Amino acid sequence: MMEAVFYDMDGLLVDSEKVWLEIETGVMARLGGVWTPEHQTHLVGGSMERTVGYMLAVSGADVAPEAVREWMIDGMVARLTEGVHVMPGAVELLDALRAEGVPVGLVTSSLKEIADAVLKWVGRDRFDVIITADDVTHTKPDPEPYLTAASVLGVEPVRCVVLEDSPNGVAAATAAGCAVVAVPSLLPIEPAPGRLVVSSLTEVGVPDLRALVTA
Repeated sequence: MMEAVFYDMDGLLVDSEKVWLEIETGVMARLGGVWTPEHQTHLVGGSMERTVGYMLAVSGADVAPEAVREWMIDGMVARLTEGVHVMPGAVELLDALRAEGVPVGLVTSSLKEIADAVLKWVGRDRFDVIITADDVTHTKPDPEPYLTAASVLGVEPVRCVVLEDSPNGVAAATAAGCAVVAVPSLLPIEPAPGRLVVSSLTEVGVPDLRALVTA
C-alpha cells in the first residue's frame, strides 16, 4: 500500500537548524540588528524569500532583498561544505526503505544550492526524486512540493508517508493528502489522525510507516 516516502531536509534529515541560526545571526548583525532563537521559530520550514523579508522588517535596514538572499545562501553553503550532522535514525530508516524497494524523495523548502551542499555528505543517489524551492511556485505550507514529488514518481499522495519536523511541513504534507511522521524540532506538533509524532526517527521502522498508510 505504501508507494513512497518523502523526507524533509532541514531539522529532519540533517541537524541544520543550528546552522541556519548561526548564519541568520551573522546576517542580522550585518544588517545592524539582533537575531534570537525566538526570531528563528517564526521561519522554521519556510522559504528563503520569507526569511529575507522577515529579517529586513525586523532590522529596518535599507538593503536590497537580493543582497540579503545572497549573504544567506553564501553563508549556508560555506558552512555546510564543512560537513553536516545527520539526525539520529534518518539514514538508517532511509537505507531500510531502499532495501525494501520503497521509492524515497527529498522535499525541502531550501534552495537547490543549499540542498546540493547537504547531499554531498548524505548522498544524492539515496533519493529517487529531489524537490527544492527552485522546483515549485509555492513552498511549504503549500502542498505543491509534495504533490510535485508524488507526480514525478507517479505515485498517489494518499499512499505516501512524509517525514517532517515543522508545522509548516506537516501542513504541506497533510494538505497534499499524505500520512505524516512528525519529529518536532523547534516548535511543537500535536498528534492527529494519519499523523505519528515521535521524538526521533530511531523510534520508527518501515512497518510503522506502512501502518500509517493502511490505517
